[in-house]
Amino acid sequence: MQVVRVDPPNWGRLYEVAAGQGGYVTTQQAQEAGYSLPLLTHHVKQGRLQRARRGIYRLTHYPAGENEDLIILWLWSERAGAFSHETALSLHQLSDAMPAMYHLTLPAAWSRRRLRVPPRVRVYYADVTGQDLTWAGGVPATSPLRTLVDCVTAAVLPEFIHSAYRQIQQRGLAAPDELRDRLSPFFEGADFSGRLRA
Repeated sequence: MQVVRVDPPNWGRLYEVAAGQGGYVTTQQAQEAGYSLPLLTHHVKQGRLQRARRGIYRLTHYPAGENEDLIILWLWSERAGAFSHETALSLHQLSDAMPAMYHLTLPAAWSRRRLRVPPRVRVYYADVTGQDLTWAGGVPATSPLRTLVDCVTAAVLPEFIHSAYRQIQQRGLAAPDELRDRLSPFFEGADFSGRLRA
């Protein structure tokens, strides 16, 4: 009979993981640091941990930060998702968009999963890799150019698209050739001022 070795609880290791995630850890990460489910429940009762949502805990005394709601959703996605569309517009400060929903792109293979999507989350399925993936506000997000393309594809309000385009140009967030190449399938002519194709 094989004996399974269980590491003793290591608060330092747990803290180190949480520090890279705004003070949050998943059940799996906690177990890897030696914290069983009963031990996690014990620490919740003792006030050292707080349940943020099913399978996600917050270190109670970790300093509050920005975008904690996004960190929780990213952990819900098993750290596989990237914030996109209007949420990424906001993270990159590309427009005045104040989305009522969180926009999260999950890997394309996840489209076959049966997910219980949290409230106020709109999920998209696509692979976001390489230059299309970046970090903003402590969470993974689509790059500014990929965000613009996604917003055009999803028919986001034109004023947000125009604002994002101007910001990307003015801040040098994408090369002019890249902008033209990625947007040309959606617009007539090389200039952004062209009409959207029907």
